[in-house]
Amino acid sequence: MQIGLLQEAPGEAMVALTPESIRRLCQADHRVLVQSGAGTGAGWSDQEYIDAGATVAPGAEEVLASTDVVAAVEAAWHPAIWRHARPGTAVVGFLKPYSAPVDVFEALVEFELTAFSLDSLPRISRAQSMDVLSSLATVMGYRAVILAAERVRRFFPLLMTAAGTIPPARVLVLGAGVAGLQAIATAHRLGALVEAFDTRPEVREQVESLGATFLTMDVQSAHTQDGYAEELAEEEHRRETERLMDPLSRADAVITTAQIPGRRAPILITTDMIRGMKPGAVIVDLAAETGGNTEQTRLGEEVEFHGVQILGPKKLASQLPRDASQLFARNLTTFLAYLEGAPVSWDGEHRLTIPDDELIVRTVLVHQGSILHPGLEQRMTEGGMLNVAGS
Repeated sequence: MQIGLLQEAPGEAMVALTPESIRRLCQADHRVLVQSGAGTGAGWSDQEYIDAGATVAPGAEEVLASTDVVAAVEAAWHPAIWRHARPGTAVVGFLKPYSAPVDVFEALVEFELTAFSLDSLPRISRAQSMDVLSSLATVMGYRAVILAAERVRRFFPLLMTAAGTIPPARVLVLGAGVAGLQAIATAHRLGALVEAFDTRPEVREQVESLGATFLTMDVQSAHTQDGYAEELAEEEHRRETERLMDPLSRADAVITTAQIPGRRAPILITTDMIRGMKPGAVIVDLAAETGGNTEQTRLGEEVEFHGVQILGPKKLASQLPRDASQLFARNLTTFLAYLEGAPVSWDGEHRLTIPDDELIVRTVLVHQGSILHPGLEQRMTEGGMLNVAGS
């Protein structure tokens, strides 16, 4: 199998394959063709890819002309680039069927390519080693706390000095998924007093094992089939809002992480709740790319409202591109190995055959000119993007 690696679009520093992952692919008898400069943003030179066994090509056209599979982070290049790929070529990456520009998928359909999106993998045990959502959430949870620590106007840890004692900062984490748990662990390691809340009471033990206090608010939600919290009913949401007022008022930093696949992120913090926070407090909203968990979040901006800073970071994992790329590439190469073993195959006309396998069926978005992902099909039928107010 010939695997191609393209340089990502401007603004994306991550790369889908690292020299380490390419070495593994070459040892498995695959050939890898890399566009010159693909790894520069993450800190890898063309020579390091060559040393790992890859061949470097000057441009995207040369890579696509003979590639069976294109490894991508988001595949957010100009759609016209896909005309250089052979029909039947597979694109594998973090393709965001609910929020990426529709014209990218229209081009994949037009040129009869197949697209697999790893963020659509089912949350089951045999898919854990391919779980890019968890890998990137780990990076984002860590980075969110570092951003908050840089902007909060006080020390995170308790300090005992000859001039007196400085109490630790208070950090509130809303949502105890992978990103939330990593945020809790990071804030605790920095010495802050950490409180956390999640609508799933079963995560309490994980939260407390990381050194945080789990807030009990008598608010619970149902779960999706993949373990995500469902959106709260109106009465439950009202109760949640009321009971968050007190912990918000004492927090120096707040990390919000609540998202629902295929839908706008829920509002956890209203404008009135922000007014009740202490001046100088910081909110880092990890749901900014799907609308935000606060009414004041603006994607890619830092907003100051009533003395509170609200950060809506975009592509947060790309701020740590080398480590994020290493985790991402390991997930992606594991998925490629799974595809090969399934097996996915090409016929004499380079037409791809997809086996009836849960992991593959759940991740395939488009195939041979057809849209197979229900959420993407709905978006393309409606001719728009996921409704994410505030972005």
